[in-house]
Amino acid sequence: MRLTVLGCGDAFGSGGRLHTCFHVAGDGTGFLIDCGASALIAMRRFGVDPNGIDTVFLTHLHGDHFGGLPWLILDGQLVSRRTAPLTIVGPPGIRERLPAAMEVLFPGSSTAERAFAVEVREIAAGEPATVGGVGVEAFAVEHPSGAPAHALRLAHAGRVLTYTGDTQWVDALIPAGRGADLMIAEGYTVARPVRFHLDWATLNRNLPEIAPRRLMLTHMSPEMIAHPADGYIAAEDGLVLEL
Repeated sequence: MRLTVLGCGDAFGSGGRLHTCFHVAGDGTGFLIDCGASALIAMRRFGVDPNGIDTVFLTHLHGDHFGGLPWLILDGQLVSRRTAPLTIVGPPGIRERLPAAMEVLFPGSSTAERAFAVEVREIAAGEPATVGGVGVEAFAVEHPSGAPAHALRLAHAGRVLTYTGDTQWVDALIPAGRGADLMIAEGYTVARPVRFHLDWATLNRNLPEIAPRRLMLTHMSPEMIAHPADGYIAAEDGLVLEL
């Protein structure tokens, strides 16, 4: 599998970085992990075909993590002329939040006729599923967004990819990330605790038990962006990793 970082910024664009979005391609499928508001811009910039995205997996329902969906759907309808179904997988609440967001941004868009189906599937923590050939398991984390927030463990083509989403430290991150080929983790600050966000010092203390093969930090504040990367890959927009 090949992972492309389409966005790794925090909600405020620290360092000029785009909102959270990761594209994974491999074995005849393509999927996104989160789809922040700038996701479609990133796809154009980094050469990712929106029509090649079969599934979008969401960690939580903040705009910098799911706010790009209205543009992705409208692009399929009006620009890219999509015909293949698009599946949105997210925490309970996404089935109502997505059309509400579309109506706020583009009135009438949620009920417009399209040449492709949009299937919205809600998953709960502790209930593994397979969607589009990708195994997904959600783990409950701590990050209020008006709906449950999850870390995601994804398995495809013999590889395991974990993403913490945004969260303060919770013990559920240990089984979520244990032995993953790549663990993508929020690293908002170096050591300064910020409620509902993860700092590098806390994560680092728990890494021996998680033992991912590789670790990439994302969603970094300015202080974390300036911190020398030691023991992890520092995410950058456009970065490509082979899994």
